[in-house]
Amino acid sequence: MSDAAFPQAWQPTATSDALRLRARLNAEIRSFFAERDVLEVETPILSRAGNTDPNIASFSLQFSGRTDGAPRARWLRTSPEFPMKRLLAAGIGDCYELGRVFRDGEAGTRHNPEFTMLEWYRLGWDHLRLIDETVALAQRALALVGRTALVEKISYRDLYRDALGVDPLRDDDGALRKALGEIEIDPRGLVRDDWLDLLMTHRLQPTFAPDRLLAIHDYPATQSALARIRNDDPPVAERFELYLGPLELANGYHELLDADEQRRRFERDHLLRAERGGPLPPLDEALLSALQAGMPSCAGVALGIDRLLMALLGTDRIADVIAFDFAAS
Repeated sequence: MSDAAFPQAWQPTATSDALRLRARLNAEIRSFFAERDVLEVETPILSRAGNTDPNIASFSLQFSGRTDGAPRARWLRTSPEFPMKRLLAAGIGDCYELGRVFRDGEAGTRHNPEFTMLEWYRLGWDHLRLIDETVALAQRALALVGRTALVEKISYRDLYRDALGVDPLRDDDGALRKALGEIEIDPRGLVRDDWLDLLMTHRLQPTFAPDRLLAIHDYPATQSALARIRNDDPPVAERFELYLGPLELANGYHELLDADEQRRRFERDHLLRAERGGPLPPLDEALLSALQAGMPSCAGVALGIDRLLMALLGTDRIADVIAFDFAAS
C-alpha cells in the first residue's frame, strides 16, 4: 500500500513562537560559551562504533559506497561524547557541540528518535564545579522567558534518606521495594538499580518543585556509566544530574580516564546486552586508544535542548518545541 493511503498533516507541530525561542536559545548558548572561551566543534554523526549502554538503542545502517576495507555498518550517534573525547586527547582544550543525536525506540510524548543535545567539557574541573556552570546556563535560558529558579544541591544518598527514609547505598532490595509504598511493580527480572530508578521516577521526581533547579550528585558506583568512582565508604560515582522541576535536563561526569577500566565497562555492557538478546555494537576502539594515549583530566555534561525548551514553555509534549515530531516527519 502506498504512503498516499495515509495522508499526513503538513503543518509544523511547534508554533512559530516556540521555534523563535529555540533560535534565541541556540544564540544564547553560543554567546555563553564564547564569553568563556569554550570552542564550538563538530563531530561525525555516523561511526563504525556504537553505544554499548544496555539502556540505549542505536540506529544502524549499511554504507553502499567504497570503504577501502573499513566496515560498511555504521551507527548513528546517541551523543557526540566519544569523538569529542578524542579531540580532548588530541589537545583541543575546552569545547562544546550543539547538534542532533539519535536513539532508536524512543518516541512518545516526551521523546523523539532524533533530538538536540548540547555537550561540553571543561579541563581540570570536577563534576561539582561543572554543576555551577550548568546551573548558570540554565538560568540564562530561563531569563529568555522572564523566569528564574531557586538552586539546590544534594547528594543522591541524602536525597533518598531525607525524602524516603532509605539508604540507597546500603539498604537491601526489600527496603527499596517497601519504599515504593502503594505503587505496584512486577519484580521479575529487576535488580537493585532498577528499584532505585523506580523510586526516582515514581516517588521523587513528581515532588520536585517546578521553579527549582535541583542538582543531584555522587551516584551509586553501580550507576557510574563513564564517570570516575571515588573510594568513599561505600564508593560513589562522581556524577550529577540536573532537574528543572520534574524534568531531567542534564547528566554530567568527572570523566573516567583509565582505558582499561573503560574497556571493562564496555565489556560488561556487552554481557548484559547478550543476556537480554540485544545487538552488540562494536566497541569504540578509537576512544579506547585516545584514553590510552592520555586524555586530560576533565568534567563533561550533556544537556537536552528539547527538554530545556519544554521546561521553558511549561509543556510536557516534545512536539511543542520541535518543528516536526516523529509522527509528522
